[in-house]
Amino acid sequence: MDNNHGWRRLIISIVAVLIIILAGVFVWADRAAKESMADQTESIKDTIYERALQCYVIEGAYPESLDYLVENYGLAVNTEDYRILYKPYAENQPPDVRVIYKGDTEKQ
Repeated sequence: MDNNHGWRRLIISIVAVLIIILAGVFVWADRAAKESMADQTESIKDTIYERALQCYVIEGAYPESLDYLVENYGLAVNTEDYRILYKPYAENQPPDVRVIYKGDTEKQ
């Protein structure tokens, strides 16, 4: 009985360690996915700013809308996964651009 009890404790210990390791992997993977999504969101925002600046340099004014950048400067926008808020201020001031991943905030 003592030998059987020892094996049982060993197996339970191994299973407990594996559960802890798996939980750590899931937490790490979730964090990595969120960081990657934040990087992608920032990259989209940077691209929009670059195209708006390109428009300003060529035309002497920042564009009135995101659609103008899509139509005239080849900007491709993934509206299925991202919500993009584009708020122009004046012809000589860069717009306020916000990119929101829809998977994080369906309400906004």
